Amino acid sequence: MTECTATPLPFASLKRRRLEADFSGGDLTTDAGALLLRQADRRLGLLDALDRAIPDPRNPELITHPQRALLAQRVYGIALGYEDLNDHTTLRQDPLWQVLGEYDPAAEQPLASAPTLCRLENRAHRRSLFRMAEVLVEQFIASFGDRAPECLVLDFDATDDPVHGHQEGRFFHGYYDAYCFLPLYVFCGDQLLVAYLRPADGDAARHSRAILKLLVRRLRQAWPDVRLIVRGDSGFCRWRLMRWCDHNGIGYVLGLARNSRLEELAGPWTNAAATCWARTGQPQRLFGELAYAAGSWDRPRRVIVKAEHGPQGPNPRFVVSNLPGNPRGLYEVLYCGRGEMENRIKEQQLMLFADRTSCHRFGANQFRLLLSAAAYVLVEAVRRLGLAGTELARAQVSTLRLRLFKVAALVQVSVRRVYLRLASGFPLQELFGEVLRRLSGTGAAAAPDGG
Repeated sequence: MTECTATPLPFASLKRRRLEADFSGGDLTTDAGALLLRQADRRLGLLDALDRAIPDPRNPELITHPQRALLAQRVYGIALGYEDLNDHTTLRQDPLWQVLGEYDPAAEQPLASAPTLCRLENRAHRRSLFRMAEVLVEQFIASFGDRAPECLVLDFDATDDPVHGHQEGRFFHGYYDAYCFLPLYVFCGDQLLVAYLRPADGDAARHSRAILKLLVRRLRQAWPDVRLIVRGDSGFCRWRLMRWCDHNGIGYVLGLARNSRLEELAGPWTNAAATCWARTGQPQRLFGELAYAAGSWDRPRRVIVKAEHGPQGPNPRFVVSNLPGNPRGLYEVLYCGRGEMENRIKEQQLMLFADRTSCHRFGANQFRLLLSAAAYVLVEAVRRLGLAGTELARAQVSTLRLRLFKVAALVQVSVRRVYLRLASGFPLQELFGEVLRRLSGTGAAAAPDGG
């Protein structure tokens, strides 16, 4: 048998010594922190639920790679920063990754190749995608355990997902000035409930009322007395959605795009803010409320006015709501709280590659979006259950990946065990152990955040 010798990589010398390297280290891994993600999945049962949601048409006697192992490769890969299927060309040989796929490392059975993973993406159909979406909601409900929440704030928002080919469902969106998809996200606090890919040929509120109906039905089935509030920007201020909320006891606080009529009605507050600015030279912010109905609305509704005046001039903002309470509190505390959701979307798009929708088939791209959502659920579980009260309790995905998941280790496989010798210089050793204890149910864990 021919033995392959790794080509040395020459570096700048160290005094009189040559400094060289190669890729012949053997059973080493750089992703030992992925074991925390695996422990989180053991607690959630996420991958098992996704596996049950997708029918596998293959003959079980003729396959090498179980469907659950394929899902594990993709979800763990996204969480650990491997966005490309081609990354698994070499990752599939890593003994730690064989553990993540629930393979026996001693058998030296490589994980699935990129073409096999691609075939998984392209056989997803609408029913499977719907059942995968249901898994996200069920994970959210299960996170509360036996404790029924009193109030949940559901954040709706849309974002652009640029495309660079001729994928199914691509359209040119004038606001973003690009060909893109327009995915819809629903979060409750830091937890993800919906990741729904849409073509960009409609507005931000497309299908949002139907999705809200499904969410309300399931959440009230789980918790009949829960109070639900919908929060969103002006893209979701549609009278049919508000009317449905009014008729079904759902609170809402939605941005309202300003227009000349609104600015005229808000004159008493904007004029007062301008007068105070001229007199004091200090930025002014006044709040009021009025009754308003756009021409297409079924009836007038309560509109909160924020009249702001500063060095750049007037900056009025409007919010429509059916909730009681002080206008300032509804605007500054409740409505402005939706800014956190935008940070969560950035984690999805920029750190978990939710915008890697480069497949030709629209269904395959929705599948990829749901895989990214599953990766978010796992990382968020580590953050919520394992890191509450620590220095990384509010860390973003990229920080957790760098500081907690990317750990070098030597993998030793024997007949009775798989042993990882983690890097001795790893700076967060105590925290790593504490997170493991919490995820294993032997340490304190935080309760879910209901928004």
